[in-house]
Amino acid sequence: MSQYHDVYNSWMNDPEGFWGKAGQDIDWIKPADKVFDAKAGVYGRWFVGAKCNTCYNCLDRHVEAGRGDQAAIIYDSPITGAKRTFTYNQLLDEVSTFAAGMESLGIGKGDRVIIYMPMVAQAAIAMLACARIGAVHSVVFGGFAPRELATRIDDARPKLIISASCGIEPGRVIAYKPLLDEAIEIAAHKPANCIVLQRDEVQAELHVGRDFAWDGIMESAREAGKKADCVPVAATDPLYILYTSGTTGEPKGVVRDNGGHMVALNWTMHAVYGIESGEVFWAASDVGWVVGHSYIVYAPLLKGCTTILFEGKPVGTPDAGVFWRVISEHKVAALFTAPTAFRAIKKEDPEGKLLKDYDISCMRTLFLAGERADPDTIQWAERHLQVPVIDHWWQTETAWAIAGNPVGLGALPVKYGSPTVPMPGYKIDVLDDEGNKLPAGELGAICVKLPLPPACLPTLWQNDQRFRDSYLAEFPGYYETADAGYVDEDGYLFIMARTDDIINVAGHRLSTGGMEEVLAEHPDVAECAVVGIADKLKGQVPVGFIVLNAGVERDAAEIEKECVQLVRERIGAVASLRIVMNAIRLPKTRSGKILRGTIAKIADGEQWKMPATIDDPAILDEITDVMQARGLV
Repeated sequence: MSQYHDVYNSWMNDPEGFWGKAGQDIDWIKPADKVFDAKAGVYGRWFVGAKCNTCYNCLDRHVEAGRGDQAAIIYDSPITGAKRTFTYNQLLDEVSTFAAGMESLGIGKGDRVIIYMPMVAQAAIAMLACARIGAVHSVVFGGFAPRELATRIDDARPKLIISASCGIEPGRVIAYKPLLDEAIEIAAHKPANCIVLQRDEVQAELHVGRDFAWDGIMESAREAGKKADCVPVAATDPLYILYTSGTTGEPKGVVRDNGGHMVALNWTMHAVYGIESGEVFWAASDVGWVVGHSYIVYAPLLKGCTTILFEGKPVGTPDAGVFWRVISEHKVAALFTAPTAFRAIKKEDPEGKLLKDYDISCMRTLFLAGERADPDTIQWAERHLQVPVIDHWWQTETAWAIAGNPVGLGALPVKYGSPTVPMPGYKIDVLDDEGNKLPAGELGAICVKLPLPPACLPTLWQNDQRFRDSYLAEFPGYYETADAGYVDEDGYLFIMARTDDIINVAGHRLSTGGMEEVLAEHPDVAECAVVGIADKLKGQVPVGFIVLNAGVERDAAEIEKECVQLVRERIGAVASLRIVMNAIRLPKTRSGKILRGTIAKIADGEQWKMPATIDDPAILDEITDVMQARGLV
């Protein structure tokens, strides 16, 4: 029997008592005066008055407790062939030494530091070193375009930027330093210094007086015998800023605090993921995304686990079996990745033949988040992996799951297409356009009753008003998730689309996500997207794009017709899905989110801007060609 309902009700009945108890698993320098202060901040603040240090809780306390020889981070790069394991002792030494090097450049509590790095261990070391000395880090994807990086430099106003000479993608090397130099040239704010990790593939040119080599900084600190101590910070002080794209195109700096972040993330490792100290947890993401912050770096180390930092792709490094190799080799207990990763693996190896080469019996659970997990992908993974496959739903803004199936509390029955139920801390209501609560089964805006739980954003960086306008103004008393869906009669949540993706077809509000779910059931379809485009008669009509499984030799036109018929049978003629197009690839962000909004703008002939987080810009040209061939643009 699951304890979920008892635990959720205990939170509902006494939120402060619930989070106060969870906070006992964190080491505080000074305990909180109030677990929650409703008068602080925009909607209240957690653990007000407490003093703490996130790096201490991630590293020092585990070393002091005798966990020093356990692996903390395993760096595995199938792209370069490099592997390295850092024990908690070794990681503490690296972090405290690098933090001392930062201090030698004048970095201290409250200073901002931008981290612009590939998926190497030094990225995590830099994050933890900032946390150690109370500096506020802001990780920006390595390889981000100079103009996008410049907007973040101007908003965060960093004293220091930490980068690398290059990032390495399958088949190409991307020099970072020229991109960084151009961004600094464009930006109005000029950082005082840069630290650059020189990689073997590219040696960056360093500017005398401004730029320093990572190895040189480390060597100088070691020669001077310097290691940085943990700096006490307020629980409500910012740990990091993570920029997320705003609807205006201007990035929004999501703020994460220290105290509540530690409490919530530490709690999730057992309750949500069923993981205990000493076990190996792998989030196959990037430190540039919130998943990388929460579940590559902070949550596993807070819990005393071993975490994997993977510089590779689910396919092509070298093949669709690389995930199984990593799981087998490093004894991974739970994998957390995006559904798009499994769709890519399924496309390349639909029969799961590569699994036979590896023993993955150590793996207990697969967790999916980031995109809607279609039932077909979940069932494929269940069939081949023979483990529970758990969909869960959260956002950059929240840092952890809004809804999920809490393995550590006892898993609930799975309903395909649902991330299951709200987690303690989140009271979810589905609202209509006027803010009225909708009954079970009715589609509307998914909103979270204020206050948000610990770890969720308290505001946007130096912009309380934009925070209110973006998230709180539309539905007073609620946080607006900008996702649409419904809650069924059993309390299970179904996320159907972003609210922007709910289309109005001749007066009928329809979910593009529901149509995608049907298309994904076709046996020849690897992945799909449905977008709403303008129509003079009906206002909007849906158009489908499909990518076929590897090895499919049937006529694509026949498959397209079958997909149209499938939607007609499952949803009905009201869906008005008349056009389904075979595409080679779908445009995605680097975390695997399909860029539906950009596709729709191209189809409608609207002005559009190249998305900053796009994985491969060439795919937009491919999609445009497909639409032109069908007379859509």
